Amino acid sequence: MGYPGKKKKSYDTPQHPWQAARIAAEVELVKKYGLRNKKELWKAHSMLRRYRADARRILAVSADVGLTGHLKTEADQILAKLIRYGYLKEGSNIDDILALQTDAILERRLQTQVHSLGLARTARQARQFITHGHIAVNGRKTTVPSIMITKNDEMAIDYYGVSPIAKESHPERPSQIASSVSNTKSKEE
Repeated sequence: MGYPGKKKKSYDTPQHPWQAARIAAEVELVKKYGLRNKKELWKAHSMLRRYRADARRILAVSADVGLTGHLKTEADQILAKLIRYGYLKEGSNIDDILALQTDAILERRLQTQVHSLGLARTARQARQFITHGHIAVNGRKTTVPSIMITKNDEMAIDYYGVSPIAKESHPERPSQIASSVSNTKSKEE
């Protein structure tokens, strides 16, 4: 079994190290989402692979017996989690898990959400803001860019209260955020 406190890998590396098409696709995803290295991409891919394996196993067993009892409960739990995180839409079924792509996982990372909400100019800057402690989720400072954000927490992402970037006059603050905040304050007056 091994020592329970020992860290183990949470991802699988590609089986073949030198495939030009796969490497080019990985580089594009790393650039698009501002990932630090390919290990973060492989973690997302491994997470998706586990969800797909569970879905295939449930579908294979339910083809013989039907989706009842423990299988139905397990399928509902997996679907509820994927819907809560925004990987799937409401009303999805177990077959929809097989159609998911790695992009769906990467879109729900805190780093990507900060960039898409306009709190940072680039994905790399979003990562820097998070690691330096300038971003908060539900009012709590978060310093891990790879945290998966639920649909409920998505609108609770903001600058940390005591962060210098929370001030409108900060030079690194994106201009559209500063102007939209000042427009709403001027409308309130």
